[in-house]
Amino acid sequence: MPPVPIAPPDGYLGAEGRITSGPAPAMEIAGYGYEIGDAELLHTAMGRSHLAHVTMLCEQGVIPHADRAALFDGLVRMIEIPAGDFPYERRLGDVYNSQEKWLEDEIGSAAGWLSAGRTRREAGRIAFRLALRERLAELGQAAVALARSLTTAAERHAETLAPDYTYLQIAQATTFGHYLLSFAYPALRDADRIAAALAWVDCSPGGVGGVAGSRLPLDRARLARLLAFDGVIEHARDAMWQTDGLVDVCAAAVTATTNCARLAQDLEIYASAEFGIVQVGVDVSRGSALMPQKRNPYALPVIRGAAGLALGRLTGVAAMQQTPSARTDNLMYAYREVITGVQTAAEVVDLTAVVVAGLIISEDRLRQLAHTGFAQATDVAETLCLHGELDYRSAYRVVARAAALAVADGHCDLTDAALAQACEEILGASSALPPIDLQALLDPQAAVDSRTIKGGAALASVCEMIRDCAERSTRAGAAFDRASTRFQRMPAALLSAAAAACR
Repeated sequence: MPPVPIAPPDGYLGAEGRITSGPAPAMEIAGYGYEIGDAELLHTAMGRSHLAHVTMLCEQGVIPHADRAALFDGLVRMIEIPAGDFPYERRLGDVYNSQEKWLEDEIGSAAGWLSAGRTRREAGRIAFRLALRERLAELGQAAVALARSLTTAAERHAETLAPDYTYLQIAQATTFGHYLLSFAYPALRDADRIAAALAWVDCSPGGVGGVAGSRLPLDRARLARLLAFDGVIEHARDAMWQTDGLVDVCAAAVTATTNCARLAQDLEIYASAEFGIVQVGVDVSRGSALMPQKRNPYALPVIRGAAGLALGRLTGVAAMQQTPSARTDNLMYAYREVITGVQTAAEVVDLTAVVVAGLIISEDRLRQLAHTGFAQATDVAETLCLHGELDYRSAYRVVARAAALAVADGHCDLTDAALAQACEEILGASSALPPIDLQALLDPQAAVDSRTIKGGAALASVCEMIRDCAERSTRAGAAFDRASTRFQRMPAALLSAAAAACR
């Protein structure tokens, strides 16, 4: 016995053609339900894509005057309805279908112009880019804000003596300002990567017809201007199905959050009682429900966790692209993941900037640690090879042995006796040791002052980098601000153009 067909619901958009029944319940849940879940992200942006399309068609003389006013009025009212209050129906399919049905219910057959010269996926692609570009601009502004926060803190601590750590072992003397700048430069590179991703997103896929164009006189450049896009995607088919830039978008979010996570991991260790170097602000800390003495640096694991989540999203989006061309599955799952991923990244980068701005630095503890751990051992080895006849590797071996002897004698730094004994053991004669002022070499401030190479920890070098970071932050911030302002002005300009075209 053949299956009984499901009666198509009222307004089901494919019922008049080859689709003769409504969707299976499982299809509603697994397919249409997922697409409708994007409504909160795409609702307003898709409404604006409709308005821009109708405006362009009116200007091109495609839509008759009798239908223009109704289209304008209906679309404006639809855009004003909050996404949560709009009557989306899962059984109808994606966001576009519910919006078109609502418009048809409101204004009748004039709504039929909504799909003239475009597919519903075009509306979705445009809405996606409109929503995504705003969040990318916010992520770019957050990266710049973080760079500024780090630069400001670095300037405050440009002369704060500190040990630098590698593998959590004291390596060399530096300043805390120099350390912070090692995160400011990655933040600026993050801003560059975000700007490149934004340039890809900020191109219009609109006005392409199906995949090969349209007989209708579509003005793609005008449509791009109405939506404040910076350009037009050249190839009609590529405009509808390109996904490669989504990996760049997600990668920019991953790198930005990962750079924040690297700093957060350092700070979580440095904030421990065992290190006692820093303390995060009370406004980004949280107490324990049980242990009254706790002041947990809660923001730091939040930042670290977000970086892991961003990496997972990148992997998923990259995997989704492994489909044949012209398939919806490489985008229907991407809309939500990419938009929310970028939004989360912006929030986390903003949080990192707040953490940096509120750091409480224990300068006394840093200075104390800079005098321990053989932080100036490399300086001693370099001095031995500069002022004697030792090659660096021989000098290295002498100092390494001297450090071991000093530790065995209960010292926390090199001594003249240990250095002389090491020279006797390694080189066969203590007389091979050139005359040096060991105590002067062990002064961490003198060591820092000697780091005058470009990018080094000496004050002049640090100040030069602070100026560089400040200037680059200003330029990058201005670019993102201009883009954000353009996006924010678009709705009003579009409404004005639509009102003029639909008279």
